[in-house]
Amino acid sequence: MARSKKPLGFNLSSGWLYLCLFISIFGDLLPLPEWDAYDYDASGVGMFSKGHLFGTDYDGSDILSQLVHGTRMSLVISFVSVLAASLIGGALGIIAAYRRGWVDSVITMYFNVTLSIPTLILVLAMVAVFASPDPFNPGAGMPRVLVLVLSLTFVIIPVLGRLARSSALSWTGRDFVLVAESLGMKKRAILWNHIVPNVVPQMMSVAFLASGVVIVVEGGLAILGVGTNPGESWGSILAKNRGDISMIPHTTLLPAAAIALTVMALNYFGDYYRSKIDGRESRI
Repeated sequence: MARSKKPLGFNLSSGWLYLCLFISIFGDLLPLPEWDAYDYDASGVGMFSKGHLFGTDYDGSDILSQLVHGTRMSLVISFVSVLAASLIGGALGIIAAYRRGWVDSVITMYFNVTLSIPTLILVLAMVAVFASPDPFNPGAGMPRVLVLVLSLTFVIIPVLGRLARSSALSWTGRDFVLVAESLGMKKRAILWNHIVPNVVPQMMSVAFLASGVVIVVEGGLAILGVGTNPGESWGSILAKNRGDISMIPHTTLLPAAAIALTVMALNYFGDYYRSKIDGRESRI
C-alpha cells in the first residue's frame, strides 16, 4: 500500500524544525565567532560582509553566531517548559477526571485560580522574586534561565491540565472503559491502558501550539528586561537590538523572522495533528 503524500506545509514545517534541531545540537561545531565576542572593527556592518555573513550589531557581535546560539536557548526554554507542564498538568487533569469528588474540586480550583492571574504578570513576579540579583552578591538567586523555565511551566500547567481533564472525562464514559470496570480491572490499569493513551495525542497537538506561544512570551519578557542575557536567545537578540532597527534593521528582523518561522511551523503541526486526532476519534 503506497504511503500517502504529506502536504507541502508539513514538509516545509518539518524541514525548518529539523534545521533548528540540527543547529541546536551541532551549532558549536560550525566555524563561527563566539556569540558574545566583540569585533569593534566591524561594528554595525551589514549582511554578507566579509567574515560576518549576517552582519553584526553595534557591539560588533556576529548576528549569525547569536542566532545559532539563540536557537538552542529558545528551543530548550520552550520544549522543556512545555514538556514539564504536559507531564504535571496531564497527570493532574487525568487524576481529577477519574477520581472525581473532592480531588477533582481541589485540582480544578488550582487550575482556575492560576488561570485567573494574567500570565505575563505572574511570570514577571516569579522572575523578580527568584531571579533578582543581590547587588552585594551577584551570584545570589537562581539562574535566570531556570527561573524562566519554572515560571513558564507553572503558568502552562493549568492550560494543559484542563485539556487533559476534559479529554479524560470524555473517555471515562466510553463503553470499553465501563466494561473494564465491570470486569474488575484495577483503576491504575484502566488509566494506563485506556485513558492515558487516548488523552496523550490530544495533549500533543496543543503542546505544539504551546511551544510556539512560549517562544513568543520569552521574547516579550526579554523586551521587558526579565528574559535571558542579551543576545543569548532569539528574544533577547530582538530586545537587545530593537532600538537600532532604523539604522541596522537586520539585527532585529533576522531574530524576528526566526521566531515567526518557528511559531508558524509549530502551529502547523498542532493543527495537522489535531485534524488527525479528530479523524481517529470519529472512528472509535
